[in-house]
Amino acid sequence: MPATRIPATLIPGDGIGHEIVDATLAALDALGAPFDWDRQIAGLEGVRTAGDPLPAATLDSIRRTRLALKGPLETPSGGGYRSSNVRLREAFRLYANLRPARTLVPGGRFDDIDLVIVRENLEGLYIGHEHYIEIDDDPHAVAMATGVNTRRGSRRLLEFAFEHAIATGRKKVTIVHKANIMKALTGIFLETAQQLYEERYQGRIAFDAVIIDACAMKLVLNPWQFDVLVTTNLFGDILSDLAAGLVGGLGMAPGANIGADAAIFEAVHGSAPDIAGKGIANPTALLLAAAMMLDHCRLPEMAMRLRRAISDTLNADGVRTGDLGGKANTAAFTKALVARISNG
Repeated sequence: MPATRIPATLIPGDGIGHEIVDATLAALDALGAPFDWDRQIAGLEGVRTAGDPLPAATLDSIRRTRLALKGPLETPSGGGYRSSNVRLREAFRLYANLRPARTLVPGGRFDDIDLVIVRENLEGLYIGHEHYIEIDDDPHAVAMATGVNTRRGSRRLLEFAFEHAIATGRKKVTIVHKANIMKALTGIFLETAQQLYEERYQGRIAFDAVIIDACAMKLVLNPWQFDVLVTTNLFGDILSDLAAGLVGGLGMAPGANIGADAAIFEAVHGSAPDIAGKGIANPTALLLAAAMMLDHCRLPEMAMRLRRAISDTLNADGVRTGDLGGKANTAAFTKALVARISNG
């Protein structure tokens, strides 16, 4: 076990969050992962307990640890509450959203998928600058939104994407854009990518670009032609869920939000309140996020052991939760996974 302990914030979240977090902690304990957890609250639990879906104590914890593992959060309806996920990205300048999509359970519509989508996380149309214009007696006659992409923000994200692709042995980076229509808003992203590639990365990795609508079609027809897709906020949100669909859905999709001030790892699916407390949730997405967290903390051997144990539990042992066509509940899957880790 590494001698150095690593402080980290733990946010179980809402709905099935506590169940999948408990499963993930059991796996990390079996690995001997050196995290010292500071358990905090957010989402609906934050509203109930502290009157805020993102309490000050939670933000203070992440400022101290600069590292967090997070279950799904539910944004309360009404009351003017903003998404806790968006607030976290803004508070810690989490500019890069990293979403790998890799086939773990073979035999679906697509096999041998191994993609990474890198999404800009702070700019674009998601900055929320929107308003209505009233005409006659209709207060919502016109809706307007302003998107903002900056040279600096684009370059920061693109540098991260190129460096990550090269460090992880990837072969090609594809920029996804709509510069044929949104010539300024996404043109600046494409232009910055082309300049950066020529300055620093030419000859080190392959590079190309594709328009967003064509990319969506090509992902469905032949996803194997892509390796690392890098794009702006809205397009990345859509494509990352599309890619998750290629490998079995959001239950198999981990995510990492990397920034200047912190890194937050998460299951990207929702809180699934309809199955909360039933003990049938699939913890795979959060387990894979924990593997990404281990990589981030320079513990690649533990990350590899965790990924291998997940694959062996699903495939060699055939222990799967109901969403994957199996009969195991969360506890049975966790027990089988821990056994795999302990015997590995």
